[in-house]
Amino acid sequence: MLRGAASLSCSSSLSCLCCARRRQSPVVDFPPSRLTPGRRPRGCAVVRRCSVAPSAPWVEADDESYGNKQVISLTPSLYRYILSNVREPQILQLLREETASLRGSQMQVSPDQAQLLAMLVQILGAERCIEVGVYTGYSSLAVGLVLPDSGRLVACDRDLRSLEVAQRYYELAGISHKIDVRHGLAMDTLKSLIRDGEASSYDFAFVDAEKRMTEDYFEILLQLVRTGGVIVVDNVLWHGKVADLEVNDKKTLSIRNFNRRLREDDRISLSMVPIGDGMTICRKR
Repeated sequence: MLRGAASLSCSSSLSCLCCARRRQSPVVDFPPSRLTPGRRPRGCAVVRRCSVAPSAPWVEADDESYGNKQVISLTPSLYRYILSNVREPQILQLLREETASLRGSQMQVSPDQAQLLAMLVQILGAERCIEVGVYTGYSSLAVGLVLPDSGRLVACDRDLRSLEVAQRYYELAGISHKIDVRHGLAMDTLKSLIRDGEASSYDFAFVDAEKRMTEDYFEILLQLVRTGGVIVVDNVLWHGKVADLEVNDKKTLSIRNFNRRLREDDRISLSMVPIGDGMTICRKR
């Protein structure tokens, strides 16, 4: 559990990340008495400090066994600073800006997430990758740019319009020969890879698709990824809802249960990273 500040406020031009992405109440003020450990005030995804210039941009673990550890709280000004330190290639910037005007643009991973994915692929020396949930292709473009010329990324999505945007940018970036676009249900594509004898032959996989299918995707990707390979799962914090036991809709429950099962899964090593909407990085043992 985390203790947050009593005051949450955002300027009219720059709201907190939750407000900016979900358009929830941009100005909220909570007295300390309402900040019950382990619970959040209604109207916000998490108990958080949301001022542009907070007096103390951190939260503190309220379990003394963690030694009152202070953890940085991502304010809008701090997030701007993080983004200013992202090395975003121009082609990615162009795609991001075009996607921002499209319906569902919040599904696109953030530049700092894409940079992390690309770095993981480089650290692994990956040549064979899978992406489940492409949207307009920002993350797959980031990965494709760092793959060797002989590399291959199987990109799975059922939305043809979004895939057309992605394919246009693959062409512009000169990486279309690395991307194997699969239009249709991702599960059908993954099963076909198994049938084609490609089990344990992939180095890296990224899942950012239908949340209630995440566990099914993970299980089949675990068959496709080699020992030592990596699977990254997006949205594991689900706008903070996973930590609110009062929220029990189907998607939240499925993600919460998936997170619990992953923690207990001895087939993998893992690290949950609070970047974007939360990512869990899993290494197959």
